[in-house]
Amino acid sequence: MSTHFSARTRSDQFKQMEKEQYDVLIIGGGITGAGIALDAALRGMKVALVEMQDFAAGTSSRSTKLVHGGLRYLKQFQVGMVAEVGKERAIVYENGPHVTTPEWMMLPMHKGGTFGKNSASLGLFVYDMLAGVKKSERRKMLSAEETAKREPLVKKDGLTGGGYYVEYRTDDARLTIEVIKAAAEHGADIINYTKAEDFLYDENKKVSGAVVSDRLTEKTYQINARKVVNAGGPWVDQIIKKDYSETNKQLRLTKGVHLVIDQSVFPLRQAIYFDTPDGRMVFAIPRDGKTYVGTTDTFFDQETASPKMTSEDREYILNAIHYMFPGVTVSKEDVESSWAGVRPLIYEKGKDPSEISRKDEIWEGESGLLTMAGGKLTGYRKMAESVVNLIARRFKEDQYKVFSTCGTKKFPISGGDVGGSIGLEPFIAKKAEEATGYGFTYEEGKKLAGMYGSNVDKLFSYAKDYKSEEETKLNLYVYVKLKYAMNDEMTVKPVDFFIRRTGALFFDIQWVRTWKEPVLAYMKSELGWSQEELNTYRNELDKELTDAVIPVDLQTEAHIAKRSS
Repeated sequence: MSTHFSARTRSDQFKQMEKEQYDVLIIGGGITGAGIALDAALRGMKVALVEMQDFAAGTSSRSTKLVHGGLRYLKQFQVGMVAEVGKERAIVYENGPHVTTPEWMMLPMHKGGTFGKNSASLGLFVYDMLAGVKKSERRKMLSAEETAKREPLVKKDGLTGGGYYVEYRTDDARLTIEVIKAAAEHGADIINYTKAEDFLYDENKKVSGAVVSDRLTEKTYQINARKVVNAGGPWVDQIIKKDYSETNKQLRLTKGVHLVIDQSVFPLRQAIYFDTPDGRMVFAIPRDGKTYVGTTDTFFDQETASPKMTSEDREYILNAIHYMFPGVTVSKEDVESSWAGVRPLIYEKGKDPSEISRKDEIWEGESGLLTMAGGKLTGYRKMAESVVNLIARRFKEDQYKVFSTCGTKKFPISGGDVGGSIGLEPFIAKKAEEATGYGFTYEEGKKLAGMYGSNVDKLFSYAKDYKSEEETKLNLYVYVKLKYAMNDEMTVKPVDFFIRRTGALFFDIQWVRTWKEPVLAYMKSELGWSQEELNTYRNELDKELTDAVIPVDLQTEAHIAKRSS
């Protein structure tokens, strides 16, 4: 991979970017911006992307981590949406099988619940047809006995049966990073912790770029581009306000919270999509020795950058667990970690949060600013295609250049070059074997190959530079992940590594506590931080560790001191 996607070369990259004339500048490095960057770069456009936090730090690392077909949209008769999103699942999977996995999902049905046997059977049948689901993954209907056998924890009282269908589980942040890296590999210039402050305009009052600030050094730069795309997710409205051509559309943000509980307390075998007492539907999903449950859906109008779990959110999800899994005695003490995300939905008057459509729209301002709003993780590739088609059309009208059509449908994202979904297992087995030659255990090799896909050889090459745990304070496994994250994934801060590059803060919080100080020390020596910077980054990570466990409304000084000691 090109070295221009490294934490070590950020400042040089700014200087380079100031000299360029880009075709497209994208504001926002979540899955939407990432998808647009890749599509545009593959068509031969000169692309720049800036993200004001870390990549995927907003909604794209805080979802239910499913590339799902949207069964619940059938309830609202959004047939077109189900068809499109359903078909996209398989494409996302084939292009990056290392970050997406098919997972059988069970829909238990109870007397008086959302789905009755007939409506569920019909709904799932229609879903299979609309989404073009392959034969081996089409829905099955289960009796009450079969449902209870597949997941003994499910409430037996009033159980009438179950639907059984396939969803796709993903690591949303890693999916975003892999799409961004693929764009960088194809010439896009991409940088994090960089905020678009103001737009630049030409003599015809058309947007011609942006003034951006590096949030780590406070320096400002100018980036020139023929087209600017606002892919700011929850920040779309704030970005539009910087432009003179405002729109009458606006977003409505809703917050979703997920809790993580160890399997020793909540030994769920089977992913479940279930009713809650108030008629909403919630997921419970086993993953890596944990069970995670979510999501809530409440209107949110606070500070967008860091939504957190409240005691009310925690209570809601714990009640939902007790309602559907009466034998599971989880309490608030059992919550190991949590995350909260904001969904940017296009405002619809008088609608409840869970009724607002998840559709996406493109708005074009008088200034030529393009805004991509709404939408879902699953539909990111399709959304990108429609934006880049529009850009290509505008370029053609301006007689600037003619660009090729979309090339992302059968294009492996970074790490996805493993011979499609069918090639993943043999690939992992082969690499796990190879890993033992570099000093890893077979198990570690399997994990690395499963997580990094075809980029795993780069991590193996870093194993050759490893001295010893005595010298680095890191074991070999942590060392290669951290070095790769810094050199090849623009990991600037410890929170980037522990949350978005590895997901460990959510799914293995103890691992974060174990390696926190060694990782801080290694990054300080490699990136040349001052003592003050080190303290800032340590405090930032401690805050994330606290917020994951303690509801934000219950945090007191004493509480926080106790947690981080």
